[in-house]
Amino acid sequence: MDMGMDHSHGGDSGASGAACKISMLWNWTTVDACFLSEQWHIRSVGAYVGSVISLFFVVILLEAFRRLGREYDRKIVREHNARYAAGTAAGEDGSLSKFADGSISTPPPFRPSVAQQAIRSLFYFVQFSAGYILMLLAMYFNGGIILAIFFGSFVGFFLSSWDTVGGQLTPETRGQTCC
Repeated sequence: MDMGMDHSHGGDSGASGAACKISMLWNWTTVDACFLSEQWHIRSVGAYVGSVISLFFVVILLEAFRRLGREYDRKIVREHNARYAAGTAAGEDGSLSKFADGSISTPPPFRPSVAQQAIRSLFYFVQFSAGYILMLLAMYFNGGIILAIFFGSFVGFFLSSWDTVGGQLTPETRGQTCC
């Protein structure tokens, strides 16, 4: 005996009565597509376009946030090297120390403090969480959503990855890594 429960994929979709259209095959569904939950129910072409454009910018923001995490790592390493250099006779580039006998010493390996590691973990948490949600959205195999993710990642990486390739700072590039 059925107790009046709705067994459709979309459930009760509100006033329009249209159920969510969910496909795990490549599709271009616009109206009545649902993403992640019934609350993200696309009821018009304009809402679909808004979702696609919003996702495009979310991916760009994710890439910018990744850049911010790299900049933070560089900042705390620079501070560590500066503290070490202040305790010894600083070399020309500030990262190596020359002693009276002419020998050169490099700073000891850097290990973040608990507070610094908590901030680094927050950067990772946001990146991992956003990446996971974007992956779940891509699993709907909706062409517009996937293209927004792909093009957003291209534009985001293009805009935010102008920092030094390979992560090595040289005396010539020190201070020139941002923007």
